[in-house]
Amino acid sequence: MKHILLTLIGIVLLSNVKSQMVYPASNFTLCSVINPETNVNAYGSKYSGCWGWYQANKNREYAIAGSASGTYWVDVTNPYQPVVCAFRAGKVLNTIWREIKTYQNFCYVVSDDSGPNSFQIFDMQYLPDSVHKVYDGVNIFRRTHALWVDGNKLYCSSVTYSNNTKSTLDIYSLATPTAPTLLRKLGQDMPSITTVHDTYANNDTVFVSCGYAGLYCFTLTPPSYSFTQVGSLTSYPSSGYNHSSALTPNRKTLVFMDEVPASLPIKVADVQNLANIQVLSTINQYPQTTPHNPFMANDSLCFVSAYSDGLQLFNIKNPSAPFLAGYFDTHPQGGGNVNNYIDNYDGQWGSYPYLPSKNIFALDQVNGIFMLKTHLFMNSSNASEGGTGTTGTSVGTHTGSVLTGMNEYMNTNAIQVYPNPATTRIHVSLPVELLNKEFTITITDVSGKLIFEQSNSAAKGGSYFKEINTTDIDNGIYFLSVTHNKKVLKTSKLIIAK
Repeated sequence: MKHILLTLIGIVLLSNVKSQMVYPASNFTLCSVINPETNVNAYGSKYSGCWGWYQANKNREYAIAGSASGTYWVDVTNPYQPVVCAFRAGKVLNTIWREIKTYQNFCYVVSDDSGPNSFQIFDMQYLPDSVHKVYDGVNIFRRTHALWVDGNKLYCSSVTYSNNTKSTLDIYSLATPTAPTLLRKLGQDMPSITTVHDTYANNDTVFVSCGYAGLYCFTLTPPSYSFTQVGSLTSYPSSGYNHSSALTPNRKTLVFMDEVPASLPIKVADVQNLANIQVLSTINQYPQTTPHNPFMANDSLCFVSAYSDGLQLFNIKNPSAPFLAGYFDTHPQGGGNVNNYIDNYDGQWGSYPYLPSKNIFALDQVNGIFMLKTHLFMNSSNASEGGTGTTGTSVGTHTGSVLTGMNEYMNTNAIQVYPNPATTRIHVSLPVELLNKEFTITITDVSGKLIFEQSNSAAKGGSYFKEINTTDIDNGIYFLSVTHNKKVLKTSKLIIAK
């Protein structure tokens, strides 16, 4: 028991240290960040792939985070107060890779780790109360490296079946979303392609990232959905391991990136003639930045998750002269903003800029689930103008941010919870600036369920600490948040150990 308590105390201390990190930013604002995962993989990371989902009938927005041990669904309708609604474990509890996509109210979760892995399908219609697992098995396949959904088709790259045979790329019909059925394998039409890392499809035009073999483009021909090659790019500036791509809605410009070796720049290509794909420009925030995944917001703006340099927003309206319009560094432990590349492949894995609110969800492998805003995307007409190409000169202003939140109380270090671990009561110390303001203290469990809530009016402020009786709270790990004006000032991990 003593060893467990010491371990838990260490987790709390580490959490408190991280809560003081300053995140370099330009033209981005931090709404909130939470870090619910406690397991780590062999690389010391907690998270990997992510996606999002909009629940139209309830007008709610969700961030879906793949973690070492499973999948989290977080209600981010209020980006300042994210709430973990559900968690479902995967077969592998310390996975390096977990990728996620959605179709209708269904969520598809895969992993490419060896061992007893599986393909999982979840029904999200019951959120924010719960998600229901509708499939968890190996009959369709056991592993796949990446997913993409185009219309009612699911694309799976680098598939491994239950008998350990493999396929470079499979297409499955989602006509019955709970039971995907195989339509076609790329190997049936292109057996010469031996590696597929990721796929981007748009109306049956398919861009396939084939590692060191480069980028290939195919069209699908129904009803057999056979692949017909219509273009390729096997030699281009700063080529390496072709990793992933994204297409503008007008289908004129493709942004793609090469993951290995580290520090290869982003490529911006003209794809109006698929038989003659032309790289028009390359760009990187810093010479050592390693871009990982692109996400096209519109014809002018592309969000890029770039490992230790975090999230970048590039203006590609003129694909021959793209420029960095803004950034938010979710990983100040390393990268160009601190001039220290400890690990080129640590930091932000992916992001999701497709929520109706235009709030941006970004997932850092170590630091967790970030909710961000940028006026460049909220008012995209500003960002679509040219500018000089210097960060922040043509649009907006610099917004540096701190993990504990965007608020007027910069002395959030004064918010402390003690004793921790606690038995029958805790004290929450408060900054002097908060004493004459209205604020709320909440305690939630790891699933996001509200356990305790106490609001203080300005007239009843006046004390440097608040005492909370925890006698009726069961042993376990909780999260205590202090909120003012609908903004979370600080969230602390709380351990009850009686």
